[in-house]
Amino acid sequence: CGYVGSLLVDTLKKKNYSITVIDTQWFGKNLPLDKNIKIIKEDIRNLDRINLRGFHTIIHLANISNDPSAQIDPSISWEINVLASYQLLIKAKKSGVKKFIYASSGSVYGIKKEKKVTENLSLVPITTYNKTKLIFEKLLMSMSNRNFKTYSLRPGTICGHSPRIRFDLSVNLLTLSALKNKVIKVFGGSQFRPHIHIKDMIRVYEHFLTKNIPSGIFNTSNECFTINKLAKYIQRRTKSKLIYYKSNDVRSYRLNSDKLIKTGFSYKYKV
Repeated sequence: CGYVGSLLVDTLKKKNYSITVIDTQWFGKNLPLDKNIKIIKEDIRNLDRINLRGFHTIIHLANISNDPSAQIDPSISWEINVLASYQLLIKAKKSGVKKFIYASSGSVYGIKKEKKVTENLSLVPITTYNKTKLIFEKLLMSMSNRNFKTYSLRPGTICGHSPRIRFDLSVNLLTLSALKNKVIKVFGGSQFRPHIHIKDMIRVYEHFLTKNIPSGIFNTSNECFTINKLAKYIQRRTKSKLIYYKSNDVRSYRLNSDKLIKTGFSYKYKV
């Protein structure tokens, strides 16, 4: 029912998939009524109430999903993002699920100066959120075999419209500020950020759902530029004012998606 999930469910519904949604609905339901969609209001920490028999694929989006939220109570992030997710993984495998697709994060790389950050580079997570993503990735990949394929997708910053829009993401946040206040506040500006449009992110999930791809970890990012370049692009389109501030956000990295592209995927959308 979240930012990506609500659009993903709507997209899969139109292709006649039978879908079960499990969500706490902390942020509402945001889903269409449809005979092929079953919605269960539940926390994944209550796995005894969730039956996974008969499902082919699990797309796992249920996490505390950004750095500020994770810092409110780090213990809840570890409970949900790692412990409950691991129990879900074990139950999925025992229940005969064939594919487990996980929404990780490109931020697990931390600070990287390389122009092409590939999946082979070392990971230096610098926040609780990043660390939980990394730990579950390792658990996920340790469980894969011929009959149980596991995929960890590391997206760049997602942008674009969704029934459950988020404004804590760079493109969406700066665009909202420009349209609403005619001012764009830039904190730092030299940090590199990879980006992927939400429509392409949905297409990535469909790609792994439908294609016979070996288990693995995949970066998913189409464009990469600095926060300053992004802000100036939005400024030109909205005729707003730029204001610069110092920032303690040191994350900077440039994802490379060659591994994904070699599986036959191609991007369609840009910021």
